[in-house]
Amino acid sequence: MANLMELDGPRQGPKSGGDPKQLVILLHGLGADGADLIGLAPHWGEILPDAAFAAPNAPFPCDMAPMGYQWFSVQDRTPATVLAAVQAVAPSLNAFIDDELARVGLGADNLALVGFSQGTMMSLFVAPRRAPSVAAVVGYSGRLIAPERLAEDAVSKPPVLLIHGEVDDLVPFDSMAQAEQGLEAADFSVQTLACPGLGHGIDNSGLQHGGAFLKAAFGG
Repeated sequence: MANLMELDGPRQGPKSGGDPKQLVILLHGLGADGADLIGLAPHWGEILPDAAFAAPNAPFPCDMAPMGYQWFSVQDRTPATVLAAVQAVAPSLNAFIDDELARVGLGADNLALVGFSQGTMMSLFVAPRRAPSVAAVVGYSGRLIAPERLAEDAVSKPPVLLIHGEVDDLVPFDSMAQAEQGLEAADFSVQTLACPGLGHGIDNSGLQHGGAFLKAAFGG
């Protein structure tokens, strides 16, 4: 078995103050950290008052910036290299997910993965390869790694929402359509939202759509 790296990062409990009924795990992008995405929790806590949030730091220092973390290096972007790097880090992320579910006493049906950029790539890779299925995946400004492997590898097919800025200069906007095509080819249910005028980020429209999608996925 691969050596597991222990992940940790900021957490926020339910706005209701009670025991968690849902868990949202937030996966940040290249050169950021868990603090970058835990800021979504107060916004979504308004419509998901019983949800707990966790935002782990990726395991590696970013090799393209003076600070922050990365899930995998993108200095070599050949598909085989990226796939191998994602496969290597996935067990550590899965271990964190399992530990967080145990910590809050919930099952996979009450878990959602939300990613931004590289965190989306990790979410879209890990979630379909977990059983039982998570409730939902929301992916901002990312892409689908190894779409040609998805139909064979998938052991679950959670609903997916993809959101992307139309003028993203880091992860091209057409990555959303490519991910949608790859997911639909493997019989996933996919929704998309294009954000006009938005670069590599999350705007209010994306925030609102993401929250509504999570609420529906959790049966709200």
